[in-house]
Amino acid sequence: MQVPPAPLRPAAALAPNIQAFVRLLRRAGLSVGPGDALLAMEALTIAGLDSRAGFRAALKATLLRKHEQNDIFDAAFELFWRDPERARAGAAMALMEAQKPEERAKPGGRRLAEAMAGDRPKPPPPEEEEKRELDASMTVSERERLQQMDFEAMSAAEISAAKQEIRKLVLPLDARPTRRFRPDPLGPRVDVRATIRAATRTGGEIATIARRRQVERTPPLVAICDISGSMARYAQILLHFMHAVTADRDRVHSFLFGTRLSNITRQLRHKDPEIAFEMISHIVPDWSGGTRIGEALERFNQDWGRRVLGQGAVVLLITDGLDREGGRGLAEATDRLQRSCRRLIWLNPLLRYAGFQPKSQGIRAMLPHVHDFRPVHNLASLKALVDALSETPKREHGR
Repeated sequence: MQVPPAPLRPAAALAPNIQAFVRLLRRAGLSVGPGDALLAMEALTIAGLDSRAGFRAALKATLLRKHEQNDIFDAAFELFWRDPERARAGAAMALMEAQKPEERAKPGGRRLAEAMAGDRPKPPPPEEEEKRELDASMTVSERERLQQMDFEAMSAAEISAAKQEIRKLVLPLDARPTRRFRPDPLGPRVDVRATIRAATRTGGEIATIARRRQVERTPPLVAICDISGSMARYAQILLHFMHAVTADRDRVHSFLFGTRLSNITRQLRHKDPEIAFEMISHIVPDWSGGTRIGEALERFNQDWGRRVLGQGAVVLLITDGLDREGGRGLAEATDRLQRSCRRLIWLNPLLRYAGFQPKSQGIRAMLPHVHDFRPVHNLASLKALVDALSETPKREHGR
């Protein structure tokens, strides 16, 4: 009787590489730690090292927790286990390529490249006194400068810092009463029907009085953003704001428009922003092109208005108002949108200019039909928007 060979045990030299691979995944955003590295080595001891596919499956089974992390894991595996030393140089090249706007990296590619680049030795820290002086003189001023800087004037590093600040902004969850009620023994209203039903089970004697309370729910938030050529730089950053809002609250609906209207609500619900934006890039063909604001709003009113504008919805209309069609049909479409929602807020980056005048036909057509007209060109303007949404709006236009 032939005894089958015992499974191969990982070589001692493989353990440091597995630990380094786990650290790479952790820097790339996966929640793994030293315990997972030990579990992976135990799995490899059982599965053996006979094939690359089995090796990969063992690592994925022990280190992967969510299906949406597959792309990051696969890219990290191919990059690291091909040659851990050469992978660092390849990651640096991938990070440089990711800076090119005309080429789109795979989801998680930039974060993975930065994680690999993090393995490189860092320069020695400056002297303690010099570091203390820089912290005291630069932290507050740099943050204040970033808050006031126009998105269009930001460098790549400043845009990255702005995106981190945007993710800290939280829109208020201003719950509003609905027409529905729920049973509540301490509710302010008597539920006559429930009281009578309970009395029929006790021979007509009323033992307790049922009470109820009105259900409160957060109203829907709808964002309609212009991605034409004049708005492209702002739209790229505001997408991060829309993604942060979608992750923070429910019933958020997001749309992009240039020459056509695109619903990106489902794509923005993905927790990883890089994967969400990659999905958006596949369904939005008119980025940085022309703009037909009136046609896009009319299409929204016809196809989506009744679906998403119920229960006191708040609409954020993000556009500079420069319409290629010269404002044709824009007043009617904006008026219908305003009458369908509780609050219509127009966010326009052109308001950053102190001497702004509504000279464009599109702006003049839209302006009488919005509840609020605000700038959106820097972090301070977004913070002001959050503060404004925290206030209880006055009833306007007969509402």
